[in-house]
Amino acid sequence: MAVRAFMLSAVLLSLVASGPVFATTHLAPNDSPGIVQQGADTYAVMVGDVRVTALSDGTVPQDLHKLLHGITNEKIDAMLARAYLANPVEVSINAFLLEMGNRLVLVDTGVGPLFGPGLGNQLIDSLRAAGVEPEQITDVLLTHVHSDHMGGLTKGGQIIFPNATVHVGKPDVDFFLDRQNAKRTDYDMRYFDQAIQSLKPYIDAGKVAPFDRTTEILPGLTASLHPGHTPGSAFYTLKSQGQTLTFIGDIIHVAAVQLPDPSVTIAYDVNPEMAASTRSKAFLAIAEEGDLVAVPHMSFPGIGHIRKAPEGYDWVPVDYGNRAATAGR
Repeated sequence: MAVRAFMLSAVLLSLVASGPVFATTHLAPNDSPGIVQQGADTYAVMVGDVRVTALSDGTVPQDLHKLLHGITNEKIDAMLARAYLANPVEVSINAFLLEMGNRLVLVDTGVGPLFGPGLGNQLIDSLRAAGVEPEQITDVLLTHVHSDHMGGLTKGGQIIFPNATVHVGKPDVDFFLDRQNAKRTDYDMRYFDQAIQSLKPYIDAGKVAPFDRTTEILPGLTASLHPGHTPGSAFYTLKSQGQTLTFIGDIIHVAAVQLPDPSVTIAYDVNPEMAASTRSKAFLAIAEEGDLVAVPHMSFPGIGHIRKAPEGYDWVPVDYGNRAATAGR
């Protein structure tokens, strides 16, 4: 165990050794034209015999001129214009519910109240719209320990999912629950404070199951580590009846820019160089395999395919369906 702990410490040091990281939440003014409050929102698909429901936690405005690295503002604007967008952009916060027999599994928990009034904090309403109460959740899978993924774990210091085990990459637990790492790495202290606020109550209650290698969470559901964005960023791969859906976390934030150019990084990356490498490798593998992916920051519902394009990659959203599966023509 001592050797393993030493190895994990070495991984953490290598992740942040690239230099100072200033990962602040660059929320743009909340005055984007045309934005309408949608309220609770869900969209369900079947993956084999598992019902997967995308849950909207809302959207937030993001100033890409302050956030994106390795690209000029002029090129950002040109790439956004090709997608009929302009800076600042609205970014979805998506979570996902898996119905697996007697288990109700939640992938990420949204931001909760951490971004303040009017921004996010819609996950519980969306969960209830899907017919599920927080007390029914048996497992929470965190793609990583950032505020917009684990902020919904608690409210006012109280556990929101009292019957759930939280599964999370151990390197993220080691990194974000040690406030000294903020000083060591120049990474924004707010992330450490919010991690302690949101995750520690579950740790104290014995409800956290960290993993440091590829791990089967449940039959047909496997976790794997893909560090870069954070030290313990994780994918969760669901396989059922020959179909596959992978929850890929924050390897992408802005489709209009990072799909055509995967080398572009974002201020939230703990290790930008490793994050870009992870993204490039993952995009290539996903495009070659052709399986569905679920993405927290793609436009809701965030489920679709990544395919190779003449310039980088394209996003193909899942086809919309709204009828009983057994209905005739």
